[in-house]
Amino acid sequence: MSESKDFLRVKVEEDLKIGKYKEVITRFPPEPNGFPHIGHAKSICINFGIARDYNGYCNLRMDDTNPSKEDTKYVEALQDAVQWLGFEWKDNLHFTSDYFSKIYDYAVQLIKMDKAYIDSVNEEEMRELRGTVKEAGKRSKYASRSIEENLELFKKMKNGEFKDGEHVLRAKIDMSAANMKLRDPLLYRIRHAHHFRTEDKWCIYPMYDFAHCLSDYIEGVSHSICTLEFENNRDIYDWVLDTLELSLPRPFQHEFARLGINYTVMSKRKLLELVDGKYVSGWDDPRLPTIAAYKRRGYTKESILNFCDQIGIAKANSMVDVAQLEFCIRDDLNKKVPRVMAVLSPLKVTITNYDGFEEIDAPYYPHDVPKEGTRKLPFSKEIYIESDDFMENPPKGYFRLTPTQAVRLRHGFIISCKEIIKDSNGEICEIKAEYYPDSKSGSDTSGIKVKSAIQWLSAKEAKTIEVRLYDRLYKNESPEGLEDLNSNSLQIIKNALIEPAVITQKPDTRLQFERQGYFYADPIDYKDEKPVFNKIVGLKDSWAKKTKVKKQAPKAEIKREQIVGEVEALSEAEQELFDRYTAKLGLNTEVANILSRDNILSSFYEECLKINASAVSLANIVVNEVARELKEKQIDSLKFTASNIVELVQIIDNGTISSKIAKEVFEELVKTGKSPKQIVEDKGLVQISDPDIISPIIDEIITKNPDNVEKFKAGNNKLLGFFVGQVLKNTGGKANPKVVNQLVAEKLHS
Repeated sequence: MSESKDFLRVKVEEDLKIGKYKEVITRFPPEPNGFPHIGHAKSICINFGIARDYNGYCNLRMDDTNPSKEDTKYVEALQDAVQWLGFEWKDNLHFTSDYFSKIYDYAVQLIKMDKAYIDSVNEEEMRELRGTVKEAGKRSKYASRSIEENLELFKKMKNGEFKDGEHVLRAKIDMSAANMKLRDPLLYRIRHAHHFRTEDKWCIYPMYDFAHCLSDYIEGVSHSICTLEFENNRDIYDWVLDTLELSLPRPFQHEFARLGINYTVMSKRKLLELVDGKYVSGWDDPRLPTIAAYKRRGYTKESILNFCDQIGIAKANSMVDVAQLEFCIRDDLNKKVPRVMAVLSPLKVTITNYDGFEEIDAPYYPHDVPKEGTRKLPFSKEIYIESDDFMENPPKGYFRLTPTQAVRLRHGFIISCKEIIKDSNGEICEIKAEYYPDSKSGSDTSGIKVKSAIQWLSAKEAKTIEVRLYDRLYKNESPEGLEDLNSNSLQIIKNALIEPAVITQKPDTRLQFERQGYFYADPIDYKDEKPVFNKIVGLKDSWAKKTKVKKQAPKAEIKREQIVGEVEALSEAEQELFDRYTAKLGLNTEVANILSRDNILSSFYEECLKINASAVSLANIVVNEVARELKEKQIDSLKFTASNIVELVQIIDNGTISSKIAKEVFEELVKTGKSPKQIVEDKGLVQISDPDIISPIIDEIITKNPDNVEKFKAGNNKLLGFFVGQVLKNTGGKANPKVVNQLVAEKLHS
């Protein structure tokens, strides 16, 4: 444990000091509805780490209260992530479903106390009765049901006598509460779905807020640690435990900032969309931020743990640069992996004055790595070098092989160019060179001075490998949807070459390909007869320094596939659409690619364009929202039309609603087919831009967070995002972000 303690550990120590708890018990309670990602790794480190540091223990508990989305494969992935990171949970694996009977009994107890009731209004009416941030809500007429009637209805719900959505159990708290989550929140809902553990025993399932705090209590958890988005849920958590008068000690909730990384999405919905849509090869695709993906790419657990330690535990959300994670794996591998030579873009070199064969001794590790190991490098008349290690007309500062500049072969001899051979297309396909016999590395007496050494491989002995070069999955720093995908996130080189010892001796599964980066033998696809290596990370952060100058490369000697998922080339008709969408309409290449390949989707888009709307905004809605509906439905069964979508885009573009609210409008549009304008009017979803409405909300949030105000004024400008986020959360996403940003900044600086 580091010397400086984070605020969570300070709190734990205070609780232990005053005797609030005899033992520290935490838990990691993920929903088994997706593979765990790097954000979960942070939570794992916090919960298991705090328990370890204070001689307590941490439970791994699956929050399996939504049977329609959960699966055993996700449970296994979560277990694997915790174990791979080096943590262990006490006793058996826990499930919220283990406590369904107890949680049901607690619900019955609340009904008997007249603190919960069965509500039978539909979802739309419930939302209307809830009120707004400025107006108190109204309690449902069904809240006046007698305790006996509520008990009978709840029993019938449990026995499966009602349909999904027909009734819900709600807490009876306060419909005028400033925290809208306290306005009679749901405790149970009906779900006639097969559960992967309890099978068909239950058809009612507790809501997260109800099950979460009671599961913590049942397990004897002392510190219920969760991320900031559950901050307002803490009031429900406390209300349930206090109302039931559960004996001490009881758990208390503490929040920390969730992990955000640029060029990355960690929304389970968006990750599932990538997997189900075949934009990636699966949950372990090395471009994803899942633990399984990092493992397959070649990241070490030490690098992930070090990253989590470096970013620390904060109270305010912020964005972490992905370069920091890349630094951690680079720093870890630099101290431990062998260095070998590989050629990804081979250029043949024939050494005209050399005959025969010899083997050169070469170390696997540099002098500053305290490890031992050597291998034999075959050397012969014909070798391969990297194509960009030779230039016919080099720029100033180019120190590798040129017609007039000699270069050293790494661990070997100095060579100089004597002749350039080109193919019928004028591309360089071979170099004729001479070597200097007395220039061998380690015993050089030639007196020739060279400025660099390049990697090389003996042509006959080199082994062919497949190399997968992974880049960031998204090209935008703050990606939103599929339109932000980086079309060059994966390049596959089928005919790269590597020195034979890597395949025969196998010095390690992780290697540094000199001057290329760090690579990992793919744990699934690698075979001795067809070796496959994944690029883990480059030798330095080159994302911001990508060259605009195209390098010379012999086209005949290298085949690269640039893919997002596995895709075929566009047909002639598809190419015409693609060209029109990109050149004339200004669409992103990925969006254009999706539209041009899907006849139904492109036809719907074209119909929308005829009505008149912003081509780019329209395309993004069609590719992200409409496409998702068409995966499960026929176009003639959709309740909405092209006109509806155009209208939705128009009210987004004119500022009537925000992009966030647009998703809620679209969901209602899918269900009802109502006009988007009508939906916005009925639900009161118009974007709030009036400073007189927004200002009091900002004042309240600033008053509640004096510590963060003080830190902001002391120079922590990142906290501006925290305050803006709290305002947007308190207005249900309706507040105009631009207006909020301006007002928050003014008030914090006043």
